[in-house]
Amino acid sequence: MGTLAEEIFSYRLGRPVVAGDTVVVDVDHVMSHDTTTPLAIKAFRKLTQQNNGRVFDQKRAHIVFDHIIPAATIQAATLHREVRDFAREQEIPILQEGICHQVMPEKGFVLPGSIIVGADSHSCTYGAFGAFGTGMGSTDIGVAYATGRSWFRVPETINVHITGELPPGVFAKDISLEIVRRLGVDGANYRALEYTGEVIENFSMSERMTFSNMAIEMGGKAGLIAADATTQAWLRGRTDKDYPLLRAHNPHYEQIIEIDVSHMKPLVACPPDVNIVHPAEEVEDIKIDQVFLGTCTNGRLDDLEIAANILRGRTISPDLRMVVIPASREIYLEAMRRGYLEIFAAAGASVGTPGCGPCIGRHFGVLAPGERAMTTMNRNFTGRMGDPTAEIYLGSPATVAATALTGHITDPRSVLFTENLV
Repeated sequence: MGTLAEEIFSYRLGRPVVAGDTVVVDVDHVMSHDTTTPLAIKAFRKLTQQNNGRVFDQKRAHIVFDHIIPAATIQAATLHREVRDFAREQEIPILQEGICHQVMPEKGFVLPGSIIVGADSHSCTYGAFGAFGTGMGSTDIGVAYATGRSWFRVPETINVHITGELPPGVFAKDISLEIVRRLGVDGANYRALEYTGEVIENFSMSERMTFSNMAIEMGGKAGLIAADATTQAWLRGRTDKDYPLLRAHNPHYEQIIEIDVSHMKPLVACPPDVNIVHPAEEVEDIKIDQVFLGTCTNGRLDDLEIAANILRGRTISPDLRMVVIPASREIYLEAMRRGYLEIFAAAGASVGTPGCGPCIGRHFGVLAPGERAMTTMNRNFTGRMGDPTAEIYLGSPATVAATALTGHITDPRSVLFTENLV
């Protein structure tokens, strides 16, 4: 009897637990990526120097190269070599197929009812599958690599209940930004966000992942959505393991946020914080130097499809540049088969290797001083994409594609429903 977070922990522990309990849990999977693994290795070495230093389970320990791939500098290449040496020693295959939060579910490592810890804050994305996924520091991940265990305080839960009929031109990202606007960047500190309502139930797995991914932008420990038939259909063929379809039962929520999307408009998060949100139509005078379509928030196939449908047969504004990076190799190949990548290239965009790309300002689209970017990213912190004087704006794939055509922030409804480009 409890929230989805309480149900997951109770299931994994085999006994009832409630919010506020401190527990030690055998985790199902542990993950780190190319920039967080080196510190995890140091913690792992220190902890295991007396017992031959082996990871707890090679099949449940995962290293993903995604943040600086291919290596953009000598320093990055050296870091990759060090991590490869560790992976070879531990007999852990390195996953080099895209962003960790997309590849982990694609490989069948993220199942309903499981608990997954990752050395990346957006590990909360796994909550879209009814799993408790959360990010941790590299030291904690090093311990988890060694022991297969981690400790948690079972979080209180904020319920975000979403109803209504989504207006044309409004997408999952817009709703996510509205949630951040209401709660603020610290309004869910160490809380689980549990998303419910008819809108969530009707969304695809890709759209659900957008919601769970953004939970950390409010300080959330996890972003949870109960698994259902949609989840099962997505996982079919990716795993042969059994898993529970857990749901909240007579839950006690710390807070309930009700959102009716029926009259929503396309939204844009303005720098320097994700909760500075305005309707796109109110910030259309802002000139943009670069647009970026991708990331673990909006780099999936339906995101690419939305943008491709807007850009088909058109070319981007000569006053900006466009970067497109599919979230995984699987998505890249399917987008290629469907012709989306050709549409982007013909429109004038640069299409990159699956991975994080310019989201963390390491390569493939770094911003110069004073430049502005319109992106599908999850964060717009100062300096995240390059120079600290650059500005980052966040929106849906449709808003990004519309902006690519005009050279300034553009409400996507103006290009989705008319041929008049300002």
